Amino acid sequence: MVSRGRTEEGRAGLKEVLARCPELDTAAGHVRDFGEILTDRLGSTLPTWIDAVDASQLPGLTGFALHLLRDLDAVTAGLTLDWSSGSIEGAVNRIKRRSGSSTGEPDSNYSAR
Repeated sequence: MVSRGRTEEGRAGLKEVLARCPELDTAAGHVRDFGEILTDRLGSTLPTWIDAVDASQLPGLTGFALHLLRDLDAVTAGLTLDWSSGSIEGAVNRIKRRSGSSTGEPDSNYSAR
């Protein structure tokens, strides 16, 4: 398990906890693998990950994984393609600044046409 930012004592404690609970160790492995899929844009490996999680029968994680199948093409694309909503977020923030609203609600000068 990658131990970024943990002390030696923290790594040892985590290793001990995971050794005492095989289900938690399995869940941690699946979460770590999903993190790699996210950060390394490995969306094509998602079906294999879903199969592994399903086989482990960990209720919360299995439910999450199986829900990804509902729109596997879109999820795979999101985990594979380079994208950013930065320009859209910037435009939304400029509009909110102009209206003086940060809630997304129209201000009192707004008139529906």
